[in-house]
Amino acid sequence: RPSDKIFSHHPFLPSFSPQCFGLLGVNGAGKTTTFKMLTGDTDVSSGEASVTGHSILTNILDVHQNMGYCPQFDAIDDLLTGREHLHLYARLRGVPESEISKVADWAIQKLGLADYAGHTAGTYSGGNKRKLSTAIAMIGCPPLVLLDEPTTGMDPHSRRFLWNSIMSVIQDGRAVVLTSHSMEECEALCTRLAIMVNGTFQCLGTIQHLKYKFGDGYVVTMKIQASTPGCPPDLNPAEAFMETTFPGCVQREKHYNTLQYEIASSSLARIFQLVLANKDRLNIEDYTVSQTTLDQVFVNFAKQQSGEDDGMVLHPRAAGARRKEIKVTPLSCLGK
Repeated sequence: RPSDKIFSHHPFLPSFSPQCFGLLGVNGAGKTTTFKMLTGDTDVSSGEASVTGHSILTNILDVHQNMGYCPQFDAIDDLLTGREHLHLYARLRGVPESEISKVADWAIQKLGLADYAGHTAGTYSGGNKRKLSTAIAMIGCPPLVLLDEPTTGMDPHSRRFLWNSIMSVIQDGRAVVLTSHSMEECEALCTRLAIMVNGTFQCLGTIQHLKYKFGDGYVVTMKIQASTPGCPPDLNPAEAFMETTFPGCVQREKHYNTLQYEIASSSLARIFQLVLANKDRLNIEDYTVSQTTLDQVFVNFAKQQSGEDDGMVLHPRAAGARRKEIKVTPLSCLGK
């Protein structure tokens, strides 16, 4: 059915420099629909987008030649083996017949499918199906690769392996647009990212910029030791210190000998200075000060998904150079 969301016009990648762009959002935010518009699977009612200079409205065939796509749900045939899938898509990509086997072997090694390449895809685990879908997206070395939640269903080892594969694609000089629900994944791979809410970009920039701009400040965790051996530690002095020194701070956790506070805004140096100056008086055994995590930034924006937007705040930070088209031959990137 037609989408009821309105997608604003925003640049994903100002240039095809080697980078990974992360697209975050809760279920229903519009990530997959955005991909479907870029690939021509969903009609675009207004606006424009281009890939290596080719319009998705007038030159979709040229767009397809310059794009690889791993959909959210695996589009594979259970009766074909992994190797047969790669041979099929290599032919569709226009890879010369003499090079198809080499290209397929490259993709199999790249995604760690050597032990399963001869098995039918219907016998694959969910993680191996995602690997195969990602390998198909990389066939032909397209300058732009769209990956829609590629690590869904993968165990930690397979996920790390796929991360390394994605990083090698970026090192080959190509661009990757990635959707994910894993903040750890985005921090490991993405140069920049955007968070979508109800079909629009609510923020755009580097991870560090988003943490600084939209985070809740810092988290202070203190471990209190007992002033008298054998007695429970007294947390009251430390609690009073935090409430008077950092007005408005929020106590997130309180345990037998541990306190954790969220400080909305303050100088990092000032926090360290004040806690260190009172460390002995408050019987603080050790303490840590950490920045707001990307998870917390994401949750802050995700809360808007079910409600009305108060107005979009767009903070583009990583301005790119002019777009340049990358010409890639089928075997030009198989050396890595």
